[in-house]
Amino acid sequence: MDLFEKIEQAKINLTEVVLKTPLQLNTNLSEKYQATVYLKREDLQKVRSYKIRGAYNKISHLDAAQKTKGIVCASAGNHAQGVAYSCQLLQIQGKIYMPKTTPKQKIKQVQLFGKSFVEIVLIGDTFDDAFYAAKLFSNENQLEFIHPFDDVEVIAGQGTVGLEILSEKVSKIDYLLLPIGGGGLAAGVSTVFKKLSPKTKIIGVEPEGAPSMQQAIYLEQPVLLDKIDRFVDGAAVKKVGKQTYEVCKDTLDKIILVPEGKVCTTILQLYNEEAMVVEPAGALSIAALDFIADEIKGKKVVCIVSGSNNDIERTEEIKERSLMYEGLKHYFMIQFPQRPGALREFVNEVLSESDDITYFQFIKKNNRDVGPVVVGLEVKNENDVQSIKLKMNEKGFQFEYLNENDPLLALLI
Repeated sequence: MDLFEKIEQAKINLTEVVLKTPLQLNTNLSEKYQATVYLKREDLQKVRSYKIRGAYNKISHLDAAQKTKGIVCASAGNHAQGVAYSCQLLQIQGKIYMPKTTPKQKIKQVQLFGKSFVEIVLIGDTFDDAFYAAKLFSNENQLEFIHPFDDVEVIAGQGTVGLEILSEKVSKIDYLLLPIGGGGLAAGVSTVFKKLSPKTKIIGVEPEGAPSMQQAIYLEQPVLLDKIDRFVDGAAVKKVGKQTYEVCKDTLDKIILVPEGKVCTTILQLYNEEAMVVEPAGALSIAALDFIADEIKGKKVVCIVSGSNNDIERTEEIKERSLMYEGLKHYFMIQFPQRPGALREFVNEVLSESDDITYFQFIKKNNRDVGPVVVGLEVKNENDVQSIKLKMNEKGFQFEYLNENDPLLALLI
């Protein structure tokens, strides 16, 4: 049985388990890009992401002995929820490994979906730590490990999203944009489209700080990235799957990398304009539209919104990253003269009426002519910062621009 046939089988297997999520025409995005833009709303799924599809399809295919012994998985979020809910539905025991750094909200959701059928093990500081521990436990106890993406039955389950899209009465889809983490969704859905809608251009979208599939395709094999930005946690993967890579290298027409700050701007826009709550990975496909705006004019476009498991505690960070990406938030370390009136001079002669000081940290140093001050400024227009830099130079304020120094900015702010 080839992958497409497995996806068709998975559709039958998932009929009573998953919601057939809506494919919605979005008026605002369509007007903005002068295109016909549809959103596939997997954020409205029972566990608020598509991950239930692959998890349930895989677990339900286990034999009776495997189900009796129980299963193991590792996840920092959506996959864990999908596995937990599958364990509850199938009434089998599951042990779910999660990093100790996982937000309490996500841990609570996993327990809620799994009820008494799951045990959560918090271990290590990263997903990789939890993954290693889960695999070790699985091997030592001969329990089935439910991989988050690199498994043919998981890929088949995720591929049912593609069958649902093409079952709608939308003729001739020109572009399909989908997020890529480990590649399970991309491999499954692109397989369906290449079979049933071969003229559709399939674009994978990755966060700029975790371009694992792009690098795999460029180097012609999955590679372990040295470091990644974990902000888009649902798609921040150091190494894509071997099986997902083998599919995606032949089915994806293009990969777009989206800066994390752009993702944040999109999250806020969707909340303010559409009343949609999406997680960073869920915003990826919509955030990528700006990078192909000219290309999609007059075309029919589908964006997969993969999930909505966003932690409200991240809101301030999302706003901060968005403002910095848009060029409206700037941080400086300024050497202030240690004399009365220096701050007044800075405010009156360097800043304009529309500039707002949002952060100010200063400790007076004895027996020194100048002292370092960390200042955060929010400006009205992105070009205003050039005027601020010019005036500081004219007035003799020595400064370092921290927006271009990530390690120091992370330490100080």
